[in-house]
Amino acid sequence: MKAVIVEDSRLARKELMAMIREVNIFSDLIEVADGAEAVNVIQKVQPDVIFLDIHLPGMNGFEVLEALDFVPPVIFTTAFDEYAIKSFEYNAVDYLMKPIRKERLEKAISKLNHSPTEQDRVEKISVDQQIFVRDGEKCWFVKVSDIRLFESVGNYTRIYFDDEKPLVLKSLSYLEGILDDQRFFRANRQQIMNVHFVDKISTGFNGKLKIILVTGEEVMVSRRQSAEFKTLFSL
Repeated sequence: MKAVIVEDSRLARKELMAMIREVNIFSDLIEVADGAEAVNVIQKVQPDVIFLDIHLPGMNGFEVLEALDFVPPVIFTTAFDEYAIKSFEYNAVDYLMKPIRKERLEKAISKLNHSPTEQDRVEKISVDQQIFVRDGEKCWFVKVSDIRLFESVGNYTRIYFDDEKPLVLKSLSYLEGILDDQRFFRANRQQIMNVHFVDKISTGFNGKLKIILVTGEEVMVSRRQSAEFKTLFSL
């Protein structure tokens, strides 16, 4: 496994790297001292996990993640507890408070190695299947193929079908794991779209695709996922 450690304090960075090495599951540890460099390194290396401080020179930790096309699992390492809730909007595995204790670090890293049991594994759902959706007092029984868009809203996901946009307490990553990947495509960190609802596609100057659904919603596909989309759906 490869890990990138993003920490502006040299002493804190070295201490954290020493503790991570003792866990002995990482073949490659890359250290970075500021946000802009972190973006370049993470895009290039594509690590299995990022150990990320929030207060960094130039860009803070959240801005680093916003600049990435695809966010790998993140273990936040910070001296401030007020960002804990926000952190889990960014694929956070854990949130470690400084000074970091070795046993707490080991517990966070162990979450990366979780091997799903039979009980944990989730079956893919068919596009022809109907699912029960509830948002407050309102309920629907909707066919999966009729859902055109899934959009992350914190720990919830907004589901778009017909004229409805209910919120459900499921993460976008969870839904990505159970949806048919021949029909549903992860366009960016916040959206999964049903490709059968694509109406128009245009290309921006940076290679990113802009997709307009038949219902008018616009989906901006990240640079990395734009290349993936072309690969998957080209002749």
